[in-house]
Amino acid sequence: MNSKKTNKEKPTMDEFLTKIESLKEKSGVDLSTTEDLSLAVMNLISLEEHFFFTGVKTSKDEYFDTSNEIRGLRKELLAELMPSHEGETWCISKHLLSTTMRLVEVGNKNMSDGKKDEAKKMFERAYKVYSIFWALKLKLIDGKLINNTAKASTTLEDLVTKLADCCNE
Repeated sequence: MNSKKTNKEKPTMDEFLTKIESLKEKSGVDLSTTEDLSLAVMNLISLEEHFFFTGVKTSKDEYFDTSNEIRGLRKELLAELMPSHEGETWCISKHLLSTTMRLVEVGNKNMSDGKKDEAKKMFERAYKVYSIFWALKLKLIDGKLINNTAKASTTLEDLVTKLADCCNE
C-alpha cells in the first residue's frame, strides 16, 4: 500500500498544529488578537448558558433577556472571527469554541482538586478541539473532515461526561 497521503486522507492533529504555526511564521500575522477574540466568544457562549439556567432556576425573565443580549454580542464577535463561512461552519465554530471552554473549565476544576494528570488530559483535549477550530478558520480543512478529526481526538461520550455540571466549583 502506498504510504503517501492523498488529498482525501484526514490530516493529523500534529499536521494541523504545524500548518497553523507555519501560517503564523510565513505571513508574519499576529494572531494573538484573533485568539483573544476567540476566547471572548467562548466566554460569551458560557454566559449565555449561565443566564439561561439562572432564568429557568429563578423563573425570572430578566435573565432570559440578558442571555439574549449576550447572544447578540456573541453573534457579532463570531461574525468577526468567521467572516466567510460555508454551510455549517458558523455553527461548527461556535460548538468547537464552546467545547474548548468547557474542557478548560473541567481541567481547571481538576487542577484545583489536585488531579493534575486528569487536568492535563482535559487541557490537551481542549487544545485539540481548539486546533480544529483554527484549522477550520484558516481553511486548512473543510467542514467535511472535521467530524472524523474530532472523533480521532476524543469521543463524544467523553465530552458529554466531562461537560456536565459546569457550576460545581
